[in-house]
Formats: sequence, C-alpha cells, structure tokens
Amino acid sequence: MGLYDRYLATRIRLSDAALPETVALVITERDLLESNSYSRLDRFLDLAIRYGAERVVVYVSVLDEEAVPTLATAFESLERSAETVVRVPEDDEPADAPIQISIGLGGKHEFATAVRGLARDVEAGRLDPADVDESVVEEQLVFPTAPDLVIKTGAERLSDFMIWQSVYSELYFTDVNWRDFRDRDYLRALRDYQDRQRRFGK
Repeated sequence: MGLYDRYLATRIRLSDAALPETVALVITERDLLESNSYSRLDRFLDLAIRYGAERVVVYVSVLDEEAVPTLATAFESLERSAETVVRVPEDDEPADAPIQISIGLGGKHEFATAVRGLARDVEAGRLDPADVDESVVEEQLVFPTAPDLVIKTGAERLSDFMIWQSVYSELYFTDVNWRDFRDRDYLRALRDYQDRQRRFGK
C-alpha cells in the first residue's frame, strides 16, 4: 500500500462517519476478459470486508447471453467461493450469502419475475392483494438486500442494476475502468460515502 493509500486508510479509520455494511459493484463481462480481473475482484472483496462490509453484491452486465455459463463457472475460482452465491437470468429464487454475484440478471427482469410470483400467490389464494406492501415485494426478489453504496466503474450508468434495491443507495461513479481499479479507488469511494449525509428519499 502506497503513501497516498495509507493516508486515505487513516482518514477512514479516524472518521466518526459510518462505513457501508452492504457494498455493490457494477462491472461488465468485458471487464472480466482482462488479465488479472478475478484476482482484482478477490482483492476488492477482501478490502470491502476489511472495511466493514457484511455483504458484497457484484453485478456483471452482460451483452452476450452465451457468455453467462462461462462466467458463472469462472467465479468458482474466487478465493471466497465458499461464501459466494451466483445467480443468472434463469434463477428466480431468493438468495442470501456474504457475497452475491448476479450475471446478466437485470433489475427489470428481476422485478417482473417478482410481480409474476405475487400474481401466482394471489391467484392461488395464498395472498390478499391488500397485503402486498414493500416487504412482500422484497421477499420475491432474488437479491433482496439494499446496498448502502453502489460503485460503478468506467461510466456513469447503472446498467439496469437492482432497480428496487438501490433506490436509496449512495451511488459512486468512477471513470476508472475495472482493469485499472486499485485499492485507492475503493478507499476514495469509502471517503466519499463518509462525507455524504444519507437522506433515504427525504
């Protein structure tokens, strides 16, 4: 860790501001084709957990659906694979794990699947429409946990990511591409988060 990185780390530790308990990272399938992309992800996960994250969600935006099985298999090489659950577009069961990876599972798709599940429950008499509230909808989502901080590398767009869950999240965009993402880029995101006053829509 360089001098500047140590400076950032010290400022984070000395601050009274809270750190995010749930961190989300948005990258693309193209990012994962770069050399050392998975070792970089291992490093990111270690940093996130070291700095207080109890859960990390990684969303991989996919243009080529045929790449999904290969990507899903590649994530088995992560050092924290035993703590990881991977979901692809065909999956619609809720998942809970310290590390959650979504490959090409767009927010619109996830929400539409949740609505279909609720409709089936209403039709079967298991659910009264009057009882449908936010908590009932969240029970149907594949990844129901709302991230405190969402980090998007390379561009200022969310790529159809966690539409429901990220409504009150703090968004951090960096023009640094994933292949160039360093410890200091994550530490900068944490410092930016600490400097914000979360309003939760108020």
